[in-house]
Amino acid sequence: MPSYEQLSELLDPAATVLLTVECQQGVVGPDSALPELAREARSSGALVNIARLVAAAHQSGIQVVHAIAERRPDGRGSNRNARLFRAAGRLPVQQLSGTTAVRVAAPIEVTEEDFVVRRLHGLSPIQGTDVDALLRNLGCRTLVVTGVSANVAIPNAVFDAVNRGYTAVVPSDAVAGVPSDYTSAMIRHTLALVATVATTDEVLACLTRQRRIRPA
Repeated sequence: MPSYEQLSELLDPAATVLLTVECQQGVVGPDSALPELAREARSSGALVNIARLVAAAHQSGIQVVHAIAERRPDGRGSNRNARLFRAAGRLPVQQLSGTTAVRVAAPIEVTEEDFVVRRLHGLSPIQGTDVDALLRNLGCRTLVVTGVSANVAIPNAVFDAVNRGYTAVVPSDAVAGVPSDYTSAMIRHTLALVATVATTDEVLACLTRQRRIRPA
């Protein structure tokens, strides 16, 4: 784990963006297409922790970006080149554009200042989307990555961020995957090699202190 001073230095509000990955009703909500993942996101506390981080980011002036995965009703433009995509196309709940399934799930709050970036293809919330251009235009140097799943989209997001020159911070208790022990293994053996791993409380402590010392 990083020291408090190291983490505070990384989390400069002027150069930090908080990314939520696929925290949408059709993925982590009560009527999820992936009920096992939704249960894990909720029972582990990850979804609540993401909401806490989003609320703190709003209070600290840190930009929030919500990355949403969706598809057109006719499926045009969506991938079919992996078993994951083909299986998703057969699920009873579809992540269709314009439906409640692709709205950000409670208890995460979305404000007018947030960006909601939607993608119709691929596995990554960064590659092939508007996210990278937005981050650069915002002056981002540190990307805090939260959401689901630790199996696919989260490592994709972290790798893509690092490959593009951003410093990635992963709050270990604000991401979820299945089975539950896979998330900790992924973080320890893979993400910790390329990202700064902290806890939600450690990140919140830094943001709270920065709000207190911010000049009027």
